[in-house]
Amino acid sequence: MTPPLDLAALKRELASRARELGFGALGVASVEIPEDEQHLLRWLEAGFHGDMRYMERHGSKRSRPQELVPGTVRVISARMDYWPAEARGAAQALADPEAGYISRYALGRDYHKVLRRTLARLAEELAGRIGPFGYRVCVDSAPVLEKALARNAGLGWIGKHTNLIARDAGSWFFLGEILTDLPLPADEPASAHCGSCTACLPACPTAAIVAPYRLDARRCISYLTIEYGGAIPRELRPALGNRIYGCDDCQLVCPWNKFARAAAHPDFKVRLGLDAPRLTELFRWSAAEFDERMRGSAIYRIGYERWSRNVAVALGNAPASAAATEALERRRNDASALVREHIEWALARQRQGATRSAAPNA
Repeated sequence: MTPPLDLAALKRELASRARELGFGALGVASVEIPEDEQHLLRWLEAGFHGDMRYMERHGSKRSRPQELVPGTVRVISARMDYWPAEARGAAQALADPEAGYISRYALGRDYHKVLRRTLARLAEELAGRIGPFGYRVCVDSAPVLEKALARNAGLGWIGKHTNLIARDAGSWFFLGEILTDLPLPADEPASAHCGSCTACLPACPTAAIVAPYRLDARRCISYLTIEYGGAIPRELRPALGNRIYGCDDCQLVCPWNKFARAAAHPDFKVRLGLDAPRLTELFRWSAAEFDERMRGSAIYRIGYERWSRNVAVALGNAPASAAATEALERRRNDASALVREHIEWALARQRQGATRSAAPNA
């Protein structure tokens, strides 16, 4: 007769193996998150999800893993550090208006593949150890409230900027999950430690954090430059500055990130000089060059049109210069009407800047 599994020992083995594979921590959560489900429903009702209609279509599956994958009783949550310590300083990059700022998580290779592959290996090794069991690996590939589940797995708390924060690792990490039918012992949820700090709220360039723990994605630069496919609202364009893919401002001011850990995985090292790219050079890329250089990057999924739109806005926010105007003029007849509209806006900004610069000498 086969002895029953020692689930507590199995969980310890999993956590140990996860660290060997490059994860910073692993925990286990139960599937019940009713308060987070209500928070999600209120957020959707307010329309804060913008054009992300898929969040409505998924219904309760997003907050009920057992409906997404029948038989699920636990969620194994793991985090992996991505802070690129060797990159040009974020503050320095943001202060250079002629360079494009790219969110720190996207400076290396696509994290989806790295985490999915590593979690799949962890699950496969476990199956080899105990025999077949039910599971599904998720890395932004399924409707899962990953931050709520990670909190309940003890990996950190959800901060006022709505990102997960760990006392020993800050917030510069990715999350991935294994939904499973193994009744592993659940961890204690992490307690919150933001206290009275509200540094992240005024740090948001577009005031997207409308209240603690409440984010209006329609104003969020990460949403506007990555998820949103339309014309960026004109009133928000100046606030984007030189941010061409994502935004890190709320994390950059978080005091807990003094404990952030540098990325250990080589795939998260800076590629293609993306920590300090010149805007004029980026705008010269053809669609074929974008495909060639960005394939294998998280940036690749936004496509050439959104990329060009974002860079055009940053050029409009850059100091008036012949180089910026020339780069914009060269693509004034771009095939995309969306890109052309942002180019015209940027050219008008460049002309306004040139006029302001010339005024003292008039």
